[in-house]
Amino acid sequence: MEWVVIVSVLVMTILSLFSVNVILAIIAAALTAGLTAGLSIVESIDMLVSGMGGQANTALSYILLGAFAVAINYSGITGILVNIIIRVLTGKKTMMLLALAGIASLAENLIPVHIAFIPILIPPLLKLFDDMRLDRRAVATSLTFGLKAAYIMIPAGFGLIFQNILLEGMEQNGVSFSLNQATLSMLVPGAGMIVGLLFAIFITYRKDRDPIPGSGGGEVSIETPELTNVSFTTKHTFTIIAILTALIVQIVSENLVASAMAGLAIMFVTNVVPLKKGDNIVANGVSMMGVIAFVMLVASGYGNILKEVGAVDALVEVSSNYLETSHKAGIAFILLLVGLVVTIGIGSSFGTIPILAALYVPICMTAGFSPMATAILIGTAGALGDAGSPASDSTLGPTAGLNADGNHNHIWDTCVPTFLHFNIPLFIFGWAGSLIF
Repeated sequence: MEWVVIVSVLVMTILSLFSVNVILAIIAAALTAGLTAGLSIVESIDMLVSGMGGQANTALSYILLGAFAVAINYSGITGILVNIIIRVLTGKKTMMLLALAGIASLAENLIPVHIAFIPILIPPLLKLFDDMRLDRRAVATSLTFGLKAAYIMIPAGFGLIFQNILLEGMEQNGVSFSLNQATLSMLVPGAGMIVGLLFAIFITYRKDRDPIPGSGGGEVSIETPELTNVSFTTKHTFTIIAILTALIVQIVSENLVASAMAGLAIMFVTNVVPLKKGDNIVANGVSMMGVIAFVMLVASGYGNILKEVGAVDALVEVSSNYLETSHKAGIAFILLLVGLVVTIGIGSSFGTIPILAALYVPICMTAGFSPMATAILIGTAGALGDAGSPASDSTLGPTAGLNADGNHNHIWDTCVPTFLHFNIPLFIFGWAGSLIF
């Protein structure tokens, strides 16, 4: 049973590397997990479908956030931002990449649209990237950094949700902890991600690179309007009010659906977006985010199979046999390795944290790890694999924007670069941090 996770994740990874569609790759991995665990194909499919509801809230929030992002774009305020980027950052590769990382961070913590801004903001910049001969792998790495590092380190927006999940996981398993301690513990893996980003920008992808035509398969088709000079108007003021309202609702309710609905309501009530345009706004939101939402649903079904057949528990139990005779360094290494494998398969650090907390806390307490070190291990293990997973929104989002012209490959241009530049330093910093603290 302990091999179920490893074998199924390998199937998904290998199929993805051979350019099999990510949805088909996840379904194949799910069926492999079910068959390896002794289920029939029909039973595996039933369990996959029944588990898809686990991410229904997330999928709906992505659709609504997509509609909110389309509404923001309709107001014209995105054009102002794009024009500023083009005017200020043309020819400045390093500043461009750092700015994109910063914008992605704002989408996690201040402007709660998550990945929905990427298919709006990035396609108009693709020609600029090509003229600058900017390596799109570097752009993907910068965007993924902002999407991940921000919620890992900053206790606001999505970061507040993530750290509360970590806090609840610790407390539910008998460890007294506070939000401030959770924030401090997550600065350790966050520092590793900063190192990975700087390495990618200044060393790995500093050379010029032209995109490879058709490398992305041309499956993404996003029409973008020609950019025009846009002056700040009353509509833009109401758009900013809608964004702030969505942020406040998200912080108070910790619910993305409510947040997106609040933002959309302001946009319609203030006539920034006419009601008669509502159908087009929602339809475009579905078109932009629908594939990503469905990937998350299928990934949830896959995760359900792994949990229901006890594959994750079995993997940790087998690992614990080695932990009994290991020192702290060996225990931390194995726990992080297990987290990496599990999260690559499930594709969600938010969904992985509760599973890992229930398994890791007893092991860490028995081995003598401090609460801070335990939190570092759980948070890092949950974050590991999120970058680089074909099923993760942290990789699907950047690809949705960068492959608007069909010249960016999801696996080789997003997943592989982000896996190497973030999972390696995350592992090292999380492992060292658990031993130091």
